[in-house]
Amino acid sequence: MFKNYIKTAFRSLKKNKGFTLINVFGLALGLCVCMLIVFYVIDELSYDKFNTKADRIYRVNNEIKFGGNTNDYAVSPAPLAQTFLNNFPEIEKATRFRERGNFKVRKGDENIQEHRFVYADPQVFDVFTLPMLQGDPKTALNDPKSVVINETTAKKYFNTTDAVGKSLIFNDTLLYKVTGVIKDIPKQSHFNFDFLLAMSGLNESKENSWLSNNFNTYLLLKKGASVARLDAKFPEVVRKYVGGELQAAVHMTYDQLEKSGSYFKLTLTPLKDIHLTSNRVAELSGNGNIQYVYIFSAIAIFILLIACVNFMNLSTARSSNRAREVGVRKVLGSPRKYLIAQFLSESIIVTFIATVIAVIGAWLLFPVFNQIADKQLAFTVSIFAWLLPVLFVAVLVIGCLAGSYPAFFLSAFQPIDVLKGKLSAGFKGGFLRSFLVVFQFSVSIFLIIGTLVIHHQLKYIQNKDLGYDRQQVMIINNIDALDNRAKVLKEELRRLPGVVSTTMTGYVPTGGWRNSTTFFQSQALDTKTALASQLWDVDEDYVPTMGMKLVAGRNFSKENKVDSSAVILNEAAVKLLGFKNAINKELYRPMDNMAKTFKQLHIIGVVKDFNFNTLRENITPVIFSLSENRGSLAIRINTANTNTLIAQIKGKWRTLSPNQQIDYSFMDEDFERTYRTEQRMGNIFIAFTSMAIIIACLGLFGLAAYAAEQRTKEIGIRKVLGANVSIIVAMLSKDFIKLVIVSILIASPLAWLAMQQWLNSFAYRDGIKWWIILSAGIGAIVIAFITISFQSIKAALANPVKSLKSE
Repeated sequence: MFKNYIKTAFRSLKKNKGFTLINVFGLALGLCVCMLIVFYVIDELSYDKFNTKADRIYRVNNEIKFGGNTNDYAVSPAPLAQTFLNNFPEIEKATRFRERGNFKVRKGDENIQEHRFVYADPQVFDVFTLPMLQGDPKTALNDPKSVVINETTAKKYFNTTDAVGKSLIFNDTLLYKVTGVIKDIPKQSHFNFDFLLAMSGLNESKENSWLSNNFNTYLLLKKGASVARLDAKFPEVVRKYVGGELQAAVHMTYDQLEKSGSYFKLTLTPLKDIHLTSNRVAELSGNGNIQYVYIFSAIAIFILLIACVNFMNLSTARSSNRAREVGVRKVLGSPRKYLIAQFLSESIIVTFIATVIAVIGAWLLFPVFNQIADKQLAFTVSIFAWLLPVLFVAVLVIGCLAGSYPAFFLSAFQPIDVLKGKLSAGFKGGFLRSFLVVFQFSVSIFLIIGTLVIHHQLKYIQNKDLGYDRQQVMIINNIDALDNRAKVLKEELRRLPGVVSTTMTGYVPTGGWRNSTTFFQSQALDTKTALASQLWDVDEDYVPTMGMKLVAGRNFSKENKVDSSAVILNEAAVKLLGFKNAINKELYRPMDNMAKTFKQLHIIGVVKDFNFNTLRENITPVIFSLSENRGSLAIRINTANTNTLIAQIKGKWRTLSPNQQIDYSFMDEDFERTYRTEQRMGNIFIAFTSMAIIIACLGLFGLAAYAAEQRTKEIGIRKVLGANVSIIVAMLSKDFIKLVIVSILIASPLAWLAMQQWLNSFAYRDGIKWWIILSAGIGAIVIAFITISFQSIKAALANPVKSLKSE
């Protein structure tokens, strides 16, 4: 019997090639997109799960409100880890990271700039799963001059992973001994370093300051430990240690601090939640966003539903073509359950063929998708181990789901009505069919609006006046490698044709250098007038090179000796200080945590506010101080031949540092990199929206074809009576266009609400414009009309004699 079902199913599918092709291609496309999204979501959800103790690992966060600012940090004080370990029995181990940025590493006669360095406690191997290929994890980071490297780095510098006992020279002077080689950290990790330096070699790690937050601290809890109970103990620790130091620094008790509305809070984030839910200051890497996981999961489900809806729609639409077949089968004694099994067999076969094509399609699309999504997805043995059973179940479930309505609908026909020709199965009156078309286009219009909103916001970000000019600014990132020769390079580059100005500092708006401190309006340390602000060391060329605008006062001048104690504020700082005229006002900065010494500063200028954080965040106070800083060298250029000027800059670099590679970027590229996640999401949205529209149009194309087929004789009569092509096209199109308009009315408010929620995550946004909704609606109508018109025009141009000759 089963063999007969398969044979009959193949015969029926072969007989209706157009129907079969549309269904197979539509389902394959839907399944392919669904698989790609599933792989993406699984990859995002798998971060940090390679750690065998991941369920017991938590990161300590620091939430601070003080001096008019609120900040959430992924870092905590240096003594916190040991203090917690000594006082809380729930904690089994604790370890810290202190990211240190760039080092130059000697390889032969060449210095190579490396970026992924971190200081780590020896307990890092007890907390995290970092398999060691060479060396002893218990002692690898005990010596202050020891370093653990990953296998890729070992091969890069020693051409082998057998590197234990060998030496590396950092920054020309620091000699470190390789004491361990670990496997490369999986990409699905919220941190990924090539060099782990011994924490004991960092003097900062031994400080006992609770007001300085620079260490990413992780706790490994004991099995069965209560996180809630541990978290409840944190306020007492803050009160004891932070409160004590606070009283010495600003002469106020912790109770007074709380009464003023300020606070210091310690919180915990589970290791597995960091990548998707944490977006704090001083994260170890750019994290993902759980919001996008939810969005893409919903898109996967909806696109798959659209593909299934196509199948159901086309099967019911062509019911009249198979009505006589059902009637004859029933007259010959075929039970309804056999008819149901027959139709479900056809559905499962179509789904199986579509699934095979989808798997092949996903495999072929992986390189393109990986490039768009910045992933490294691939079919592996481990993936196939779970994918094949899932696909087998999916074929049965989707096949039965997509074929359920046609199977039960067609098998319920009464043979007497069918054979007498009483059954009418035209497009009109098919409520379920109309509902499914509305559903398809509602999803498609929703995605179109979402895509337009994302791209409009990205365009707004690119065109917004940020308060500085990021165009044609070259940043040399490793200027510190030149030591005292950095000033020489700055002056030599300034004299090159095409160079407008140069400035030397690590504090650039698109960079990663940040430095928070507190200022007071008097030596009385009144916290009511305190200002928590960024403090950036810059030179006299910084403001013009960055293209910033002074709204009051003047710039720094190296001829003016008093400028060594001068500062320039941004408008946000002036506003929080409450100054109507900030020029010549005084500020006091404590020079140590005990507030025994102060530096008196006078304000000489105010710059227009500029965005140095992402546009998701409001502009916060920044204060410029005239001081030497060799973090980087910014060069503003103005030339038609950029490549020639870059070559000249490289030549000057080689003259001063022949063994050191130059590491440079452009500020506009650095800015774009900040919003790479949003740009990737926008590109993925375009891809998936296009897929959804294609699938929906395939269904509409098939429905239009069957609607035209069922009204063939009506069209012939109308043409004989004088109807022209445009009238026929309008007649066949209007029912579908009405459904698309209903879809627009349903999708538009839903899309507006959803995308408004997404836009709310940006402090600076342009809102959802009316023309976005209008464009999406008109676009959907045009796409639908073009899809329908192909069949409508074909039917309208047909010879009426052929359609009427059987009458």
